[in-house]
Amino acid sequence: MLSNVVTFLSSGENLVFFVCALLAIGGAIFMLSYTKVVHMVLALALTFVSLAGLYVVLQAEFVAVVQILIYAGAISILMIFGIMMTKHHNEEEEPKRPWHNGLLFIGAAGLFGIIFYVIQRTELPTGEFPKVEDNTMEIGKLLFNLHVLPFELMSLLLTVAFIGAIIVAKREED
Repeated sequence: MLSNVVTFLSSGENLVFFVCALLAIGGAIFMLSYTKVVHMVLALALTFVSLAGLYVVLQAEFVAVVQILIYAGAISILMIFGIMMTKHHNEEEEPKRPWHNGLLFIGAAGLFGIIFYVIQRTELPTGEFPKVEDNTMEIGKLLFNLHVLPFELMSLLLTVAFIGAIIVAKREED
């Protein structure tokens, strides 16, 4: 088992994948275990950035950039503005379950061990996939040729949701 771990970490790509995966899992665990909302948003941003790193390792650069721009940037800033605009009382709560963090660590380590074992034992099919020179161009071709109707429906849905949010905000203001 130890030799599998050493073999897995011998490649630089695998090492970067391992670090990004640990950061993503750690950020998600921290987000769930923190009690202050600002700390939760920062942990969520760490998770988003590490997921973008995983996309880079998987050679999906366009998805990585979109992950950083939309999720790590816009969503995190939106959440922080939402926190700043609401009223919060600075009350420190005593942890109700002091053994919670220990069980959380044991559960996360167990889940990591199970996933690592399954990945090591899985036989993945080997084959040659066509190498695409420009991922963004291929995504654009698929989006505007094959999937143009769902793309337009999503834009319509987002516009309706935006107008609905404005109407709901106006009602609450009155």
